[in-house]
Amino acid sequence: MALNKDSVAQSASISAARVKSMSLGLWLNREMPLAWILLTPTLLILLIFVAYPFLYGIWLSLSDATIGNAGKFVGLQNFATLLQDSIFRQTVVNTFLYTFVTVIFKGTLGIAMALVLNNPLPLRQFMRAAMLLPWVVPTVLSTLAWLWMFDATYSVFNWVGIHLGLCHPGTCPNWLGTAPFPMISIMIVNIWRGIPFFGISLLAGMQAIPEELYEAASIDGAGSIHRFWQITLPLLRPVMTVVVLISLILTFADFQIIFILTRGGPTNSTQVFATYAYQVGLQGTQIGEGAAISLFMFPILCIIVFFTLLSLRQE
Repeated sequence: MALNKDSVAQSASISAARVKSMSLGLWLNREMPLAWILLTPTLLILLIFVAYPFLYGIWLSLSDATIGNAGKFVGLQNFATLLQDSIFRQTVVNTFLYTFVTVIFKGTLGIAMALVLNNPLPLRQFMRAAMLLPWVVPTVLSTLAWLWMFDATYSVFNWVGIHLGLCHPGTCPNWLGTAPFPMISIMIVNIWRGIPFFGISLLAGMQAIPEELYEAASIDGAGSIHRFWQITLPLLRPVMTVVVLISLILTFADFQIIFILTRGGPTNSTQVFATYAYQVGLQGTQIGEGAAISLFMFPILCIIVFFTLLSLRQE
């Protein structure tokens, strides 16, 4: 009798476990719970490494914190102080100039690079891989090479200019020392580094365009220029928009190229948001004011992202 009771109890527990397992399986098979389970690790990473630093940066920008001192709440005082700072106003102009000029050149030359690589060429695969080197090589390493090429004494560009008769010793440009050459120099490096990103991304977009469209246009008598303006460019617009958006964000926040080449000089002529925030916040120990400088980029980038995504949705 006791054995039967134990058997019944054991069967009941097994049945309950099966029902529980089936319920869990049915719950996991539902799309929403499973999605939240899979997204939880990513959300935790974003909260810890993105949301918390961002919110803490907002708090710092509203305080008079310094290195070693938590500071106290001062409201918008840091932002008001920056608006009266002539160096900060110059920084805003430099950042916009640096960003938009380089993005225009990277976009134009990137399209040209994609058009060349989209044609049948000898060693085409090798050339595509080689064109990525400026983007793949660590920024610090490649910028140090450019620092040597722009050196006032050992500049490769000045050496070539002297031998070609374009300038004479003592009259060649001081690339990193005399305006406007420092700004031109950092733009050249940024453009050189960013062209492969545009080129490879646009090349992928070109290869997704159906070949039948070009064949039909050729039959109708359209030339290569007409095909580019009427077929290639319109169909590349969504890819181009995303690439430009990413490049704008990365260039707005650029730090390494400027810091290695000019450190924001001479006389703050190449100062941008990132370098000025570093100079004020870390070198100058004014963490609160440095955080306020960094946050000035946020509403600008939000506006750029909003209008870019709006244009994508309309298309």
